[in-house]
Amino acid sequence: MAAINTCLLSPNVISGSPISRSPSKSISTFSTPPLCSPLHYSSLTRNIQMPGVASISYPPIDTEYLESEFSGHGVTFTEVNESCVVRMALENGSIANLMLPSGLITSYKAQMWHGGTMELLHTTVSEGQNGSPVIEGGVSLACNCENDEGFSWSPSSWALHQVKGDPQGSIQVELICTSSDGKIEAKYMVTLQEDLLTSEIKIFNLGMASFRMMGSVLSHLTVSTPEASYAVGLQGSDFFSNPPFLANFSIIPPAFGKTKNQPSKKSFGEIFSSWGTKTQNPEKIAEKELEGEETDNYKHLTDEMSKIYISAPRNFTLIDRGRRNSVVVGRDRFKEVYLLSPGSRHESYGRYSYICVGQAALLQPIIIKSQSEWRGKQSLHNPNM
Repeated sequence: MAAINTCLLSPNVISGSPISRSPSKSISTFSTPPLCSPLHYSSLTRNIQMPGVASISYPPIDTEYLESEFSGHGVTFTEVNESCVVRMALENGSIANLMLPSGLITSYKAQMWHGGTMELLHTTVSEGQNGSPVIEGGVSLACNCENDEGFSWSPSSWALHQVKGDPQGSIQVELICTSSDGKIEAKYMVTLQEDLLTSEIKIFNLGMASFRMMGSVLSHLTVSTPEASYAVGLQGSDFFSNPPFLANFSIIPPAFGKTKNQPSKKSFGEIFSSWGTKTQNPEKIAEKELEGEETDNYKHLTDEMSKIYISAPRNFTLIDRGRRNSVVVGRDRFKEVYLLSPGSRHESYGRYSYICVGQAALLQPIIIKSQSEWRGKQSLHNPNM
């Protein structure tokens, strides 16, 4: 297995076995981005094979140039294999690591009340088919833009656009990705504050036709075990039970969904495939799949679950009694919340010791009209200082 400096990712990385109206100028670290989609949908019965950083072909990055051009502001750059780790560090001890060109946030170490720091993200490293390391988990953006004419594009290879801020207050790293025809421009801003990490996406429609955007900002939050984990504040929210949303960096147990309590329903792929046709209405499809209303305000996450909440509050809290820690998860402009628990039948503090949360547009797409923009944001607030 190729060597990788896991300290640049997360201190508890789990190792596995074998609007501007014209596109903005930026320091490009990649060639024309591919028109491949990072979105994949799993069924309840298939064996899941998860792609990762190593499964996507990226051109090399000039780390020395990035260091000379963008260093300072509390940001440093380190080459790791064919990627670059962007490290944001504040003077209060909070640190976040972001990988280029994938845009994957692999680590968020937050300052705690006791004076130390604690890792809030769950990242795994395993060996890929060609022996290269495959990185999964963390915080990632998985979205797809399409229209009725057959156009489809996903931002997947990001260039560093600019760095703002300072280590005394906050640091923002802005990435950019543009479709090959120049009609869509996406910007991804990752901001580290003393008690907050935000991931914001802006999508600019520079073309003459509207398109649909769907996807999610996915966060794998590390826990001692799902058995000790709770979601607080979701009572009264309508939800759907569906198969897991499988993006490039998702961590899903291979046997997920094979328990008797897991409902057998349409996969997201089946719902997704009907979009773009004139005979299907996403709202009516969603209505047929509605599971019910959350009745527990202190939702125990010990059981295997994969749900989409469509009327959740803008903020709710994840509590881990095992690590004596909590994270307040917030959203802006996204209307859906995706929540996945791998269940408690796995080893504590192991590969599947996480809860996945996504601010999402999975059931109903977001329409972005010609010459307009849309933005959405996820925040991870650390209330433990």
